Amino acid sequence: MSNHSTAHLAAALLLLATNHGLTKEVTAVPAADFLNSIGTLSAISVRGETLPKTIECAQYLGIRWLRAGIEGNVPISQFLEMHEKAGLRFSWGFGSGSSDLPKLLETGRQIAAAGALLAFEGPNEPNNWAITYQGETGGRDHSWIPVAKLQRDLYAAVKKEPVLKDYPVWSISEGGAQTNNAGLQFLAIPAGAGTEMPDGTRYADFANVHNYIYHPNSSGLEDNKTWNAADPLSTCRVDGLYVEYGRTWAKHFQGYSAAELEKLPRVTTETGTTVGGSVTEEIHALNLLSMYLDQFTRGWSHTAVYLLRDRVDEGGNQQFAFYRPDYTPRKAAVYLHNLTTILSDPKTHRPGRLDYSIPVQPPTVHDLLLQKSDGTFNLVVWGELLQGSTNVTVNFGKALGPITIYDPVSGTDPTQRLDRTSSIPLTLSNSPVVIAIK
Repeated sequence: MSNHSTAHLAAALLLLATNHGLTKEVTAVPAADFLNSIGTLSAISVRGETLPKTIECAQYLGIRWLRAGIEGNVPISQFLEMHEKAGLRFSWGFGSGSSDLPKLLETGRQIAAAGALLAFEGPNEPNNWAITYQGETGGRDHSWIPVAKLQRDLYAAVKKEPVLKDYPVWSISEGGAQTNNAGLQFLAIPAGAGTEMPDGTRYADFANVHNYIYHPNSSGLEDNKTWNAADPLSTCRVDGLYVEYGRTWAKHFQGYSAAELEKLPRVTTETGTTVGGSVTEEIHALNLLSMYLDQFTRGWSHTAVYLLRDRVDEGGNQQFAFYRPDYTPRKAAVYLHNLTTILSDPKTHRPGRLDYSIPVQPPTVHDLLLQKSDGTFNLVVWGELLQGSTNVTVNFGKALGPITIYDPVSGTDPTQRLDRTSSIPLTLSNSPVVIAIK
């Protein structure tokens, strides 16, 4: 065959693939892994909250973890009760302004002994709350060396204890605010980084970011709002991974390259948005729903939304939360409940593969292939189009069935059942559908 004919054949095959969606084999992710990523923050039994209601709300939402720690002086027995009744695990941190490492380790051991520990976490936002460690004040507009030493010592202390060493350590939040180059833009300071702490200093196993959905650089409603907030690279316009671990936002200290950021183990311990103005309760709910999906799909292993219940002791009702101050659920609570109920699966497993494609996939349409431990595939497809809708088709490598389709915005009952089919047309705007395939 001539080169000319070969080129025409290649072009024809490319056109066929584009127009008809040649499928590819995709390895699923255990549904439980995605569910385990879903967390939030709560004061638990202080600041106007009550333990029974916290447990009730967590069970309804289907969340798997809470960001917690020694701040607030909540009795350890209450964390153990939440674990027993709601299956919750906890990231265990200092909170704001604390540097009591012995207390953090002592209480962490108790949480670990009950099987309720998820990870240890460094200081919360030292740019807002200074810490004093070993007689030195650090963070805010001071040197950040005391913060770095505390985080270094936390990591070393956890890793040297046989009962704790296998638990991950999450870094501090808002390390991008460093006033001096303490190297907190790295999990471990590489050779030749030129930081004030020594090369090889180990801080954490995971980067920790507060990538709130709305930011002065990205303040309005837009397509792909939460997808963009989960972006790990410099194209992210909110307070994301790049400005904390790539090139710090305050003093522009150099951290990881783009290729390294893509692979960097990472968590979000605060994100979300307040209700108000153009962010209606409906937009708030849809943002939080797609945000959990986006975060997990773009490489964040755990994500905590601020907040479970609105604060009433910080300048009034802040309207961030799944629940209002009287514990009535916002739409965000209902939609998340529906999604976690549809995807519910108690245990992780070794997943299988599925042949599928979404030909000519618009940039506002995203997909995540999950599989339950009973073998059922759950293909989640969602849109992030602010106005209007878009039509797409999911193609399978062969006829599959039975297939059940769910819409988490409308409820937990199926919206459609199909016996066997090799393609499914979908109309998407700004919410997900779940395609369950036996």
